[in-house]
Amino acid sequence: MKLNIGIVGTGNIGSIHYRIYKHIKEIGKIYLADINPKATKRFKEESFSDYTRLLGKVNLVSIAAPTSTHYNIASFFLRNKVPVLVEKPITASIKEASRLISLSKKNNTLLFVGHVERYNNAYIAIKRIIRGPKFIECHRLNPYPYRSLDISVVLDLMIHDIDIILDLVKTDVKKIAAKGVKVLSNTEDIANARLTFENGCIANITSSRISAKKERKIRIFMRNCYISMDYAQQKVEIYKKVRKAILKKTLPINKEQPLKKEIHEFINLVKKGNVSALYAEKAKNALALSLRIQRTIGKDNAGLE
Repeated sequence: MKLNIGIVGTGNIGSIHYRIYKHIKEIGKIYLADINPKATKRFKEESFSDYTRLLGKVNLVSIAAPTSTHYNIASFFLRNKVPVLVEKPITASIKEASRLISLSKKNNTLLFVGHVERYNNAYIAIKRIIRGPKFIECHRLNPYPYRSLDISVVLDLMIHDIDIILDLVKTDVKKIAAKGVKVLSNTEDIANARLTFENGCIANITSSRISAKKERKIRIFMRNCYISMDYAQQKVEIYKKVRKAILKKTLPINKEQPLKKEIHEFINLVKKGNVSALYAEKAKNALALSLRIQRTIGKDNAGLE
């Protein structure tokens, strides 16, 4: 049986969702919803300005609308038992995230959250070999996007690295030091956070959406080993100390589009009837730490005023 998909939000990310769904054999009809009718004119699919009109037409839905709308849109579909993929961050607040997870469990309906770097084959390759990281350094730099400006760079970009770091370290954060500044928007456009974990691991994260170039890299330091990974290039280099020498190894990576893998997993979970809350719970944890960092920045900036 073919599954009909609804895509809510047809901006940059929603458009990419559309192109991927268009080539998936399990997908039948595609319906679009966007509050701006002009946004859907470039597509040939049936579209609506009111997402509630998708009900009865779709078997599952992708939400790529602004973060501030995630809760209302996702809760509507979960209440009506339509499986949901919502792009990160899950919601704008922990209270909203908790309510969505409760609604998902109550209605036995999948709430899947898109943290795309988990599906990057370079990350999948290094995750298998990382044991006891001591220090993690992340740089995620983008040119000014003219979108997603309803949230700060912490929730827009840094949350990707926060999600990965939590997946690797698996202990609580003991201390947060963070700074950020507003440059071109009304929220922080560049930020740095230094996290100290209970097990002693330290993570230093820099995110910017006002950079002249794109960069998405993570460097992980362990005992006698250093791993450098480029998310965008899906490239991994491993440096190991062997006796008195430092040996370099480049891992072979089968390059695939991470978002395509993410969407395929969502569809497979729906087909299997999997309603696990694990995906949403992990997304909630990433949001919680991101909001702690954001509050730390806010307190620091308030002290300067």
